[in-house]
Amino acid sequence: MDFLIQRLPLYIDGAWITIQLTFGGCALAFVLAMVFGIMGTIRHWLPRAISTVYVEVFRGIAALVLMFWMAFALPQLSGFRLDDMFAAILALGLNVGAYGAEVVRSSINAVPKAQVEATVALNLSWFQRTRLVVLPQAWAQMLPTFGNLVIELMKATAVVYLIGVADLTAVAQNMRESTGETVVAFIGAFILYYLIAQVLIFGMRMLERRANRKLGRTPPRGKSLKSLAQSTPVGSAGGTF
Repeated sequence: MDFLIQRLPLYIDGAWITIQLTFGGCALAFVLAMVFGIMGTIRHWLPRAISTVYVEVFRGIAALVLMFWMAFALPQLSGFRLDDMFAAILALGLNVGAYGAEVVRSSINAVPKAQVEATVALNLSWFQRTRLVVLPQAWAQMLPTFGNLVIELMKATAVVYLIGVADLTAVAQNMRESTGETVVAFIGAFILYYLIAQVLIFGMRMLERRANRKLGRTPPRGKSLKSLAQSTPVGSAGGTF
């Protein structure tokens, strides 16, 4: 225990790098997922083809190999070297964004066709029906899988030390090599990774509840199920979309 307490500032520094990598990678992955996921639902063949190429290429490449490419191969080909942390964020975002794009595409396609047809009957533009009707419903379906992808991205940051980023795993590895305390060194990393994951899980669950509440799929805060049942007429549909 004294070992961990004495070296806690180093672990905190490593955890902060891990958090930055996680949020940076998630931000990039989210943007890519939304752009290419929506492109995958457009009827025209060109945006669908571009989306398919991105998804198939970056979903089929291991994140670690992509990091090595960004950090070591790209400088040799272009003569321009990326910052190690930026290279890690870019690789993680490109990789996880490809998985996220499929989540977005499938969630949008799962929105009932009757509602999309109703927006067409109301003469809404593609942008209006996507923003006002399709995405709010698809968003609630995306979030559970997005939550899993966020956790997977956070865990994938554990290999960034291989390209020179001093993250939490790098700190634990340096501690092991300098002190020989393998078990204790990695217990510190174990605990901090777990705590970071729990915070991310909690945040994603809050987003899920908020999205479902907006769609009327969960009872509003402060009202019980019994009171809602008593206020709902017999035979009426519970919930709106």
